[in-house]
Amino acid sequence: MSELAEIVRGLEAMNIDALREEWRRRLNEPPPPLRAADLMRRCLADRLQVEAVGADADLDRQLGKLVRAYLRGEKPTPARARFQSGTLLEREHEGRVHRVEVLEAGFRYDGRTWKSLSQIARAITGVRWNGPRFFGLREGAGA
Repeated sequence: MSELAEIVRGLEAMNIDALREEWRRRLNEPPPPLRAADLMRRCLADRLQVEAVGADADLDRQLGKLVRAYLRGEKPTPARARFQSGTLLEREHEGRVHRVEVLEAGFRYDGRTWKSLSQIARAITGVRWNGPRFFGLREGAGA
């Protein structure tokens, strides 16, 4: 497991005060005024990933385009998901949190390398799933 993945995993056990202190320590700035530990954890994990692997300007442009379409009353159509190596995906299913790390060629889950998210989703659920949809990356996600 990468160092970043270990750091993000360590955030799970922290309460809101510990997360705020971790934010100050790692980012050398005051944390946002959030009250929910889960939201603070997600924001900190995102910032740490951006610090480690950089921001995705293409993704930021695509999100901006989707927001503008939505504000005009159009139904936005998101582009196909692309990930940078090192990105962590997380999904809770039947009371268990499943984490997937994006690799240069594939995905790492449960100590194995997989070619697709759909293979991982099937291993988790026992039924065929669209992997990006299972991990909440496409419209109609969840179940």
